[in-house]
Amino acid sequence: MAYTRVLALTALTMAAFAGNSLLCRAALKTTHIDAASFTSLRLISGALVLWLIMQLRRSRDAGRGSWRSAAALCMYAAGFSYAYIRLPASTGALLLFGAVQATMIGYGIWSGERLRAIQLAGLVLAFAGLLGLLLPGVTAPPLLSAVLMLGAGVAWGVYSLRGRGAGDPIAVTAGNFLRSVPIAIALSAVTFKGMDVEAAGIGYAVASGALASGLGYAIWYTVLPALKATSAATVQLSVPVIAALGGVLLLGEHITMRLVWTSVAILGGIALVILEKRPQAGAQMGAAEQ
Repeated sequence: MAYTRVLALTALTMAAFAGNSLLCRAALKTTHIDAASFTSLRLISGALVLWLIMQLRRSRDAGRGSWRSAAALCMYAAGFSYAYIRLPASTGALLLFGAVQATMIGYGIWSGERLRAIQLAGLVLAFAGLLGLLLPGVTAPPLLSAVLMLGAGVAWGVYSLRGRGAGDPIAVTAGNFLRSVPIAIALSAVTFKGMDVEAAGIGYAVASGALASGLGYAIWYTVLPALKATSAATVQLSVPVIAALGGVLLLGEHITMRLVWTSVAILGGIALVILEKRPQAGAQMGAAEQ
């Protein structure tokens, strides 16, 4: 694959992943759609697009995946949506990314991976930044929403870890999304009394599922083999930054100094851990889908 094409597709994918935060926040801030309906519509539309992609590939592997991974996917998507009822897109994307990477790094340590001194320093820096972001204060994010987003990040980290070595990543992702549909519908059924939808909110949810999620994953897994493991992991650091800029330009959000300094600490710390890792085959998608 030509370098310029890899660069363009990678940039498009990162914008799509950041777009999930912007679309979800816009829907829940500016329309009357409820979080459960947004989650269900996002997963259903994502499943449909991935299924169609598998049909175009004439693949019979769209049913790959597992119910456990689908459950983790739903936990991520639901926590993500409910968190964005009150969280700004920039803060949410940062919390999500930090939780995903902390989960995956923590699993590596639990599995026996040894960190070098500079990686340990990076890990401490990232956790210090996360703590600084959550400390009480005028510019602190709503605690419940922050906890929900951190939980969503842990769920996505688990989902990513379960996907390692599971086979064709697009087929596995399609299978997991298809399995997530009945779970999402069940969530909407349980919260039926609070259901509230409108055309604009539906449009945001479908765009998030079909374009930013389904098509975004398909493009990412297509370009991933052309990227080195460290490059694939490092480029994902751009997602919270893109989400923050989009929040300012499109949603009228404000960037506080607390967010700036904690972002530097969290993203810088994670970068130190990632860049010092020995090369590994088949980097996995662990970003905030975001």
